Amino acid sequence: MDQEGDVMTDRLTVSVLGTGIMGAAMARNLARAGHTVHAWNRTRAKAEPLAADGITVADSPADAVRGADVVLTMVHDGPAVLEAMRSAAPGLRTGTAWVQSTTAGVDAVEDLAAFARDHGLVFFDAPVLGTRQPAEAGQLTVLAAGPDAHRGAVRPVLDAVGVRTVWTGEDGAAGTATRLKLVANSWVIAATAAAGEVLALSKALDVDPDDFFELIAGGPLDMGYLRAKSALVLEDRLTPPQFGVATAAKDARLIVEAGAKRGVRLDVAAASADRLERAVVQGHADEDMVAAYFASFEDQPPA
Repeated sequence: MDQEGDVMTDRLTVSVLGTGIMGAAMARNLARAGHTVHAWNRTRAKAEPLAADGITVADSPADAVRGADVVLTMVHDGPAVLEAMRSAAPGLRTGTAWVQSTTAGVDAVEDLAAFARDHGLVFFDAPVLGTRQPAEAGQLTVLAAGPDAHRGAVRPVLDAVGVRTVWTGEDGAAGTATRLKLVANSWVIAATAAAGEVLALSKALDVDPDDFFELIAGGPLDMGYLRAKSALVLEDRLTPPQFGVATAAKDARLIVEAGAKRGVRLDVAAASADRLERAVVQGHADEDMVAAYFASFEDQPPA
């Protein structure tokens, strides 16, 4: 595994398929870096604000990718990526680099790589580590796997959206970047669930959360992430989300499935997925993932 962060010198035409929290931020950073950016989103209204940044909003994936040097996908999940790329097929040209940044799961990566082979695309498995704020600042960490001979073609894109690229292998189809992303997300999801449960138990036992934070302050149990996520609940700042409940629930299920298919039982990830899915049902799908806090209660308490 090696790391690269070369200075960007090339200007490219980049197509971004999917302009949610992460995709929109990535598209804006690509435009700020001087690239020509075309964007598409299933719900066009969500992509329209990008026009103010000089980004061309397309009516279809095929229109978005026509003439692109690099296609970047950042939609909800693996099936959504495949659907978008199938729709894009009439506009794709042989040899185009495809940076696949959706957290799609290990099995889905194999299907996406097969699509790339069938259409003569150069496939890069390239999920990103980070949330809304680092995405908007171009400070994501990109986990990438793809052929060394073609990395120069995508390096300007990776440098525009991230502060660091960690290369995990030469074959995007092997899913080594996605595997590392799932391991990292398993920790993020577990830590977030624990933060929510600490707050829920504090409420149930009539303990001031500040007493808990003071108790662990400066010691090995203290953690900036715990304090940051807890503050979102305690200060009622769950929107706009850094990382949404619905997306976290999807990722948690991918983690559980990846473990199960390899003979590993991931009880914490499974319980976290259940909590996140309950929060979705309660109406918190578009709030920050720590809103799974509310899943601890049958009757939702005020934050």
